[in-house]
Amino acid sequence: MTGARAALFVHGAGGGGWEWNVWRGVFEAAGFHVEAPDLMPVHGDVAATRLEDYQAQVRAACAALPRPRVLVGASLGGLLALGAADGADAVVLVNPLPPAPWHAGLPVRDWPDVVPWRCAARLSGTREAMPDADDATTLFAFRHWRDESGAVLREAWRGVATERPACPMLCVASGHDADVPPSITRAVAEAWGADLLQTVSGSHVGPLLGREAAGIAAQAVEWLNRAAKAG
Repeated sequence: MTGARAALFVHGAGGGGWEWNVWRGVFEAAGFHVEAPDLMPVHGDVAATRLEDYQAQVRAACAALPRPRVLVGASLGGLLALGAADGADAVVLVNPLPPAPWHAGLPVRDWPDVVPWRCAARLSGTREAMPDADDATTLFAFRHWRDESGAVLREAWRGVATERPACPMLCVASGHDADVPPSITRAVAEAWGADLLQTVSGSHVGPLLGREAAGIAAQAVEWLNRAAKAG
C-alpha cells in the first residue's frame, strides 16, 4: 500500500458515484487515484438487473486499477466490495450490507421489482434519512437518487456467502443506523478480526454525506497508512 495508490469507491443502492464526492476529495488530497463509477442496470433495465451484474462491474473496475489498490464500499457497495476483495490490497466497508449469516439481523423488508427511490423521492423523506447532513447536501441527494433493482436487494437480504478478505479490512459503523444496525457491523468486524471505526454519524449514509464525512474519510486514510506501514 505504499507509493502510488488507487481506490475504487462502490456506492450503495439507489445512489451513484456522487455519494463519494467528499471522500474522493480527501483521498485525492492524500495521493490516491480515485474511481467512483455508477453501477449500471443491465441494458438500462433496472428490474432485470441482478446482484451478479453489479458484482461483475465491480470486479472489472477493480481489476482495471493499478496496484496497490483499495476497495471502499458503502451499504450494498460494501457487500459488492467483499465479493471482489480477492483483487484488492485493502478493504474499507461503510455500514455494509452484511454477508451470511449476519444478514439474518437486517430489518425485514419487502422489495418491489423496481424500488422507486427516484420516482417517489420527496425532499422531506431525504431530510429524514439524512438528519446529519446540511441543507445543500440534502437537496443534492434528493435530486440524484435513482430507482433500484428489487431483485438485487432481495438477493442481498436472503444472504450472500462471502469469505473473509485476506487483505487488511476496516469496518466503519454509524452511531445510529436504521438500515444496517451498528451491532451487525461490529459483529462482522469482531468475527473476522477486522478493525472497527465507530462513528457518531446519525444515519446510514451519514459517514458519506453527513457533516462528519470528511473527518471519517480522513480517519480511513490514516488507517490505510498504518496498514501500509504494518504490511
